[in-house]
Amino acid sequence: MQIDRGSYPDAKTPWEDPSWRSAALAWLDRELAKLGVSDTQPRRVRLRPWSVIIRVSAERPVWFKATSPDSAFEPALAEALSRWAPGHVLTPYAVDCTRGWALLPDGGPLLRSQALDVRHWEEVLVQYADLQRALVPRVEDLVRLGVPDARVLPALFDSIVRTVGVDDRERLAAFRPRLVELCAELDAFGIAATLDHADLHDGQILVAGPGRYTFFDWGDANVGHPFCSLLVAIDRAAEQLGPDVVQRLEDAYVEPWTAEHPRSDLRRVAALARRLSPLTRASSWGRLFPGTAHIGTPERAAALLRLLD
Repeated sequence: MQIDRGSYPDAKTPWEDPSWRSAALAWLDRELAKLGVSDTQPRRVRLRPWSVIIRVSAERPVWFKATSPDSAFEPALAEALSRWAPGHVLTPYAVDCTRGWALLPDGGPLLRSQALDVRHWEEVLVQYADLQRALVPRVEDLVRLGVPDARVLPALFDSIVRTVGVDDRERLAAFRPRLVELCAELDAFGIAATLDHADLHDGQILVAGPGRYTFFDWGDANVGHPFCSLLVAIDRAAEQLGPDVVQRLEDAYVEPWTAEHPRSDLRRVAALARRLSPLTRASSWGRLFPGTAHIGTPERAAALLRLLD
C-alpha cells in the first residue's frame, strides 16, 4: 500500500494502531466482497489529522473513509442525505456509524479538475442552495444524527475562544459585543437554519454530468445559517476568477430565497454570514484525532482572528 501523509508527517491517526488497522481492512474487504469489487492496483492510503482514506483501484474506484471522533456523525449523515436528497450527494455502499466508517463510490471528476468559468460556480451554488432549502425540515433530524449545532453563534464563539492564546483571547473578547450585534442583525432576517457544509470548495464537489454537481465530504458540517457556506466557496472562486465574480455568485446563490425576501436584504445577509462564518471554520479545526489537536491550533486562531478584519 502507498501511504500519503501530506503536510502532516507526524500526525497520529488510528492507522498506527495495528488492531484498528486490521479491523478497518477486514471490514473493507468484507464490504468489497459483497459488491464483487476486486483491486486492480495497490491501495493508496491518505492519512490526515482528521481522517483516514483508502482508495481502492477497481473498474471504478471505491473509497473507504474513517473520520475523527468529533466528525463521527459523517457516515450517518451521508446515509441520511442519500435518502433525503439523492440527486445532490453520494450514496454510500456501506457505513459503520458506530466506528465512523463509510465506503463510498466514485462520483466522477472533481470540480477543480475542470476548466472553470463563473457559470460553473453559479450552477454549483444554485444547486447547493436547493439542497440546503430541501433540508430545512430536517434540522432536528440532523442534530439527532450528531451534526454539530451552530445555530447560536455567540455560544459557539465562547466555546472556541478559550482555546486560543491569551493575547488573541483578549482581542477577541473585546470584539464580542460587536459579534453579538452582528449575530442579532443576521437572525432578524428570519432565514431558517439548515445544513452548512462549512468547507465548500472545488475539491469537495464532483461533476456528476453536464451542469450537474454532487456534494461530499461532510466532516466539517454543522447545522446553522445556510449563507455561512458562502465564505469558502466564494473565496475559492474569487481566487480562480478574480474578485469581480463575488457579487454575481452571491446573487446566484441567494436567488432561491428571493420569493420570500428582497434581494437587497439577501445581499446584506450574505455579507453578514460571510463575516461571521470564520466561527464555524474555527470550530471544525477542533475535529481532529486524539493526540493531534495541537495541529489545528494555529488554523483555529487564524480563523477566529479573521472576525476582526
